[in-house]
Amino acid sequence: MFHGSLTALVTPMHADGRIDEAAYTRLIDWQIEQGTQGIVPVGTTGESPTLTHDEHKRVVELAIAGARGRVPVIAGAGSNSTAEAIALAAHAKKAGADAVLVVTPYYNKPTQEGLFRHYMAIADAVEIPLFIYNIPGRSVIDMSVETMARLAAHKNIVGVKDATANLARPLHTLRACGPEFIQLSGEDHTALAYLAAGGRGCISVTANVAPKLCAQLHAAWARGDLKAAMAIQMRLLPLHDAMFIESNPGPVKYAASLLGFGTNTVRLPLAEVSAESAGRIKAAMLEVGLLA
Repeated sequence: MFHGSLTALVTPMHADGRIDEAAYTRLIDWQIEQGTQGIVPVGTTGESPTLTHDEHKRVVELAIAGARGRVPVIAGAGSNSTAEAIALAAHAKKAGADAVLVVTPYYNKPTQEGLFRHYMAIADAVEIPLFIYNIPGRSVIDMSVETMARLAAHKNIVGVKDATANLARPLHTLRACGPEFIQLSGEDHTALAYLAAGGRGCISVTANVAPKLCAQLHAAWARGDLKAAMAIQMRLLPLHDAMFIESNPGPVKYAASLLGFGTNTVRLPLAEVSAESAGRIKAAMLEVGLLA
């Protein structure tokens, strides 16, 4: 169920910062029409840190309603409060999500034992497939392979979104956690290499604006056409660069706005991309063929 190109959805907003529900629904329909194999609302790219709890839940509900069972929905349910993460995961299950994505607790800096207990508490409390979201660049802490292997023994903990960009990591994780543990890349630049190292897909930022190309890359890999997959990855390279020219999701929200999906509004403390960055993003989109 969880494989291929999965999009870490932006949360489209009006210029005044209100969530643009109509644009969100249109974005989801377009994603699925273009070949996206799963959607991930309210993750980092969805601006979960600055959504209210009610908004967070509403966006999850919109994503599930928009998907209409056509592709799986992995709902963001992370927090640096274990009780809050349990509540968000419980809501996601009740709303009909297929799985939850739970980030390693940021700011608190828990030990590996603290990480283990955090995830076990969530997995014990809510009967839903759970993906660990390991992103040390944002949360400061890095879950060790050993801790992940301990957690993988829990029937509800099914995989990881690995945003370390460490291509030795999936090899060690495969060895420690076994082939049934689902490894998804969280880093667009290394998505193809991650597949070669044991991954099954990528939760992608770039797929917000280039869903067909991202899906075609994974399809080429699945049929064993490495040459085609590499050609697509090289075509996408300038776009990957542009999507991370400033802090995510600033660049991708600007790119999505050029395609008609909301405005380039992001919530403070993020700011809209600079004019220089906007020019580079637009140029990359033109180069890749996303704009005429």
